[in-house]
Amino acid sequence: MAGARATHDPGAAAGSAHEPPARGVTFWLCAYALLVLFMGTNMPSPLYRVYQGEFGFSPLVVTLVFAVYVAALIPSLLLFGPLSDVIGRRRVLVPAFLLAVLGAAVFALADGTGWLYAARVVQGVAMGLGSGALTAAMAETEPTGDRARAVVVATGCIVVGAGGGPLVAGLLAEYAPWPLALVYLVEIVAIVPALYGVSRLPDVSPAVRWRPRRPQVPRSIREPFATASVSSFLAWAVTALFLTLVPSYASALAGTANVAVAGGVVSLLFAASAVVQLRGQGQEASGAQRRGLGLLVVGLVLLVTAGEARSLPLLLVATVGAGLGQGLAFLGAMTAVSEVAPADRHADIMSTFYLLTYVGTGAPVIGVGLLATRVEVLPAVEVFAGALAVLCLAAFVRLTLGSRGLVAEPSGMPTP
Repeated sequence: MAGARATHDPGAAAGSAHEPPARGVTFWLCAYALLVLFMGTNMPSPLYRVYQGEFGFSPLVVTLVFAVYVAALIPSLLLFGPLSDVIGRRRVLVPAFLLAVLGAAVFALADGTGWLYAARVVQGVAMGLGSGALTAAMAETEPTGDRARAVVVATGCIVVGAGGGPLVAGLLAEYAPWPLALVYLVEIVAIVPALYGVSRLPDVSPAVRWRPRRPQVPRSIREPFATASVSSFLAWAVTALFLTLVPSYASALAGTANVAVAGGVVSLLFAASAVVQLRGQGQEASGAQRRGLGLLVVGLVLLVTAGEARSLPLLLVATVGAGLGQGLAFLGAMTAVSEVAPADRHADIMSTFYLLTYVGTGAPVIGVGLLATRVEVLPAVEVFAGALAVLCLAAFVRLTLGSRGLVAEPSGMPTP
């Protein structure tokens, strides 16, 4: 099958209806597009309290709005993850960003709860189409062919976008006119250069007919893929738990309803993540994951302690600790998967990796939201934080034992 797949060479113009720009320009356009994609899907986070006041819905609705996003995202990854490996990155990414524009427009026009559900469904499909294809395109177009550098830039774009979205949305909603419309108009404007960039990728004619199929990981890479996916799952599960709680915690502890404060504290986590990823470039993948998992446990313990003590400074320290852990664990996991993913199935493998990651993102948000309808929020947080801490420790032990085994038996190391 691999021999029948289309070959992607973004630096070659032959046979393409679209003359691609130089590899370096293509790479950075794809990086910008990945940043914008994640920024847009995270912009609504600090605004749900505003929507709640405008539309008069219960806190459970916030959970359900997030749940429909995950419910749209996962099937989209399953159906379309391998698609760009067959028909080319451009033919997948242009529709993805057109859907991102549509999602932002639906949010901007929202005048009821139903519009929020619809917008999040559209955003979920856009993310499912675009995330794996963009990551694969970056690996292919890195000017020197350095996959490790492409991973560092991609993970940096993801966390900066995910953190920048809430910060920009919070600032605009608090200090600019039209708080529930201007945010999304800015997003649409930001998407335009991204859409231009992906539209200039080579147009590849499909060599085989695409058919939806279940995710498949080659047997030769299943062990490193599974280990890395668990680390990424946990990194983003802890992140989601913080994103669920930190905005309301910070506003309550600071005694303010300022939306920008909520967005700023959320961005603190992603800023810490981005910094540690930039400084962690070149780290061995397993070691980065182990250090990240350890810091995630510290962040979880401090989060629960901050809630019990009602301490804003402790909450900020917990947020930074979780951000550092998330950055290291996610960078190590992405590096491990990118190193072993076959070139002709890169988008397919990365989409499966993202699928498992997004399940981690959704579980705490939905779980805490549902549990909080029966008990107080703090006990619900303690339950999920405790469970995640135990899982992080188990993954840490597994990685440590696995690394020792590889050192003892170097012949058993998987070949990228």
